[in-house]
Amino acid sequence: MPELLNSRVETCFQQAEAFFNRPFKRAQVSLKLRGQKAGVAHLHENLLRFNPQLYRENREDFLKQTVAHEVAHLVAHQLFGDSIAPHGEEWQLIMRGVYELPPLRCHNYAVKRRSVTRYIYRCPCDGSDFAFSAQRHGLVHQGRRYLCRRCRHTLVFSGETRVE
Repeated sequence: MPELLNSRVETCFQQAEAFFNRPFKRAQVSLKLRGQKAGVAHLHENLLRFNPQLYRENREDFLKQTVAHEVAHLVAHQLFGDSIAPHGEEWQLIMRGVYELPPLRCHNYAVKRRSVTRYIYRCPCDGSDFAFSAQRHGLVHQGRRYLCRRCRHTLVFSGETRVE
């Protein structure tokens, strides 16, 4: 776990404790998040998950904005409970009042799409192509059948793949 990230999480909790004059339970921190999200706060598990790729590529803003954003979710949950909106008034109060940051709902980091393999299935009626995901292709191997909407024949794997 990068020291700067852990240090920033701790600083955010300390700022909230000073502002509200009460202790907050510290969260477990994980760098096991992939995809488009920069961070996720799991309220009931008291867990913060961060995207290591987006952290590496956007370190300064990530530490300043994203970490505070996610810690603010946990602080709001500990203060106000389950009945609040994720980016509602309470969370916004914490972002503005405690961290003196704009309450931005989403990041604007450039996210590289990973390539995916598609498995090409065909309909016997007209040879139309259907691109299946790896998950759907696996379900076919387990016995699931997919039918052509036009003729209701079973789609058949062509043996071809395509990378998108």
